[in-house]
Amino acid sequence: MKVLFDQVAEQCSQLVTRTYSTSFSFGVQLLHPSIRQHIYNIYGFVRLADEIVDSFHAYDKAKLLEELETDYQQAFQNQISLNPILNAFQHTVHRFSIGQEVIQAFLESMKTDLHQTRYTQPEYTRYIYGSADAVGLMCLTVFVQGNSSLYNELKPYAMRLGSAFQKVNFLRDLKNDTQELNRNYFPILQSETLNETNKKKIIAEIHEDFQIARIGIRQLPREAQLGVYIAFIYYLQLLRRLERVPAQSILTQRIRISNTRKIALALLSGLRHWLRLI
Repeated sequence: MKVLFDQVAEQCSQLVTRTYSTSFSFGVQLLHPSIRQHIYNIYGFVRLADEIVDSFHAYDKAKLLEELETDYQQAFQNQISLNPILNAFQHTVHRFSIGQEVIQAFLESMKTDLHQTRYTQPEYTRYIYGSADAVGLMCLTVFVQGNSSLYNELKPYAMRLGSAFQKVNFLRDLKNDTQELNRNYFPILQSETLNETNKKKIIAEIHEDFQIARIGIRQLPREAQLGVYIAFIYYLQLLRRLERVPAQSILTQRIRISNTRKIALALLSGLRHWLRLI
């Protein structure tokens, strides 16, 4: 039965999300059931592409990424795929009319990771748009459930939130990116290593993204607001943690938030959301 296959495909997307990102998965669980699965479906797709460029070092990454893009296009056209992740994703794309341009922008950024290791400011901006802002716009399409007016109103804020999340990831993963993947995304670090001065500049830029993104979160439909707000708080807390530690610590270890702290943040965020204090 096709319905049974679709259910299995969706369960695969859930499994990918819960396995690769416990924090994001927790936020997704707090979304309204009408949109929750579709965010799992989006995450499953973007994680699949990200794993190709970040993890499959013993394989031909360019070929795998090309095959993924071709398979997605066929899944979109046929409205079915034997790849369960793509099958679930194409369903969400069709259900909410997610723009092909944002999906293509995402894939283009993934292709960039195959060969580019240093970024100028324009290249950095373009990469973040594809790798993060575009994903935020996919999710926003689901959150507004077809309300194009609200989508256009919230689009700039969704992009700033995607940028903030991505830049926090870049800073947190600086050790792994530079030492294992030979990548350095921050233009300010192209001619020097991370130090207290340039770290402050990077963090100030991210704080500005968060401040602007928060305006948009307040305007989200209630069905999406709590889940997005908790993800916002998690990443903001991680940024503050990165802000407190010496630059050298970021270069030698991966800064994390404990599970106990995450639970406390979730409870506090839930209370603030209930009181409409976000």
